[in-house]
Amino acid sequence: MKISDILSPEVIEVNLEVADKDDAIRKIIDIAARSNKITDVKKVTETIFEREKLVSTGVGKGFAIPHGKTDAITDIVAAFVITKNPIDFDSIDGEPVRFIFLLVGKETLLNTHIKLLSRISRLMNKEEFRERLLGAQTKDEVLGIFKEEEKNYFDI
Repeated sequence: MKISDILSPEVIEVNLEVADKDDAIRKIIDIAARSNKITDVKKVTETIFEREKLVSTGVGKGFAIPHGKTDAITDIVAAFVITKNPIDFDSIDGEPVRFIFLLVGKETLLNTHIKLLSRISRLMNKEEFRERLLGAQTKDEVLGIFKEEEKNYFDI
C-alpha cells in the first residue's frame, strides 16, 4: 500500500495554526475525520493520546507521527499537516516540529500499519523531501510531492 493511497486533499492541511502538541493532535484527528473512516472520534483520540503517553512520536528532524491501532475506524486513516509555526512535540532530538503525519490502523491490519509507518519515516527522513514539502502552498501540491517521491523511492 502506498502512502499516497491513504492521503487525499481533504485530509491534508498547509500552514495549520496550532497552540501546542495536544492542540495539534486534536486538530489532525479532526482533519482525519473528514475521510469518513472514523466511527468513533473520541475512541481514536484516546488511542492516539494513550500511545503518545508511552513515548513521544516526535521522531526528529521536525517530524512527528502520532499513531495507534483501534477498531473505531472502517479502514486505515491518515492525515498530514504542515504547521504554520514550529511547535514543541517532545521530540527525541529536542527540535520543534512542523510536519505531523497521523496514522490510525485497525487492530487486524498490524502488518500494513507497520509497513506504512516505516515508509512514512523513510520519506520524512529525507531532507530534500522535507524542504519540498515546506515550499508547498496547497493540499494538492503536498499530495503531488508524496506521489512523486513514492514513485522515485519505492518499488510498488
